[in-house]
Amino acid sequence: MADSESTDNKTAAHLARNLVSLRHTRSLTQDGLAKAAAVPRSTIANLESGEGNPSLSVLVKVAGALGVPIDELLASPRAMVRRWNADEVATHTKGRGVTIRPLVPEPVPDEMMEVMDFAPGAVMGGTPHLPGTREFFTCIDGRVNLMVAGERYALNTGDVLAFPGNLPHSYQNGDGVAPARGVSVVVLAKAGV
Repeated sequence: MADSESTDNKTAAHLARNLVSLRHTRSLTQDGLAKAAAVPRSTIANLESGEGNPSLSVLVKVAGALGVPIDELLASPRAMVRRWNADEVATHTKGRGVTIRPLVPEPVPDEMMEVMDFAPGAVMGGTPHLPGTREFFTCIDGRVNLMVAGERYALNTGDVLAFPGNLPHSYQNGDGVAPARGVSVVVLAKAGV
């Protein structure tokens, strides 16, 4: 029986340490995590103190809110390292000839970070965000034209354009023959701010 209690205590300690670390990494408060996981804040506080005895349902909700598998919550102390194979990172096509994939495959509060691959002739309309949102687009290969509020900005490899994300905008491969690539970082405005 003592071995079982010792194992339970170790698991609770691992859960507490991992939960605090993951929550801080994502800049979440206990209340913010509780809301995202749809559990009471006291549940998060108990888990972080090592006193909680969560159900599988609670673990699934908390892991989902943090964007990690349950085993990462319960793992013994180790470096917080995770590798994604290329086929595990979801990609989607948007517009005509633009492939988008997340730059960071874990949720990052208040930001969107994407790698955008532009086939020759590719065009994509941007989605305006809330006022106060800021977008930074870096052309990392080739040439990309951005239209922001009716004005055209031609970007070459290494150029960066920052603009209010709530303005109408669109992207276009700036070279009709060669592909291009860019990174978009959108710092989202908080609702009601």
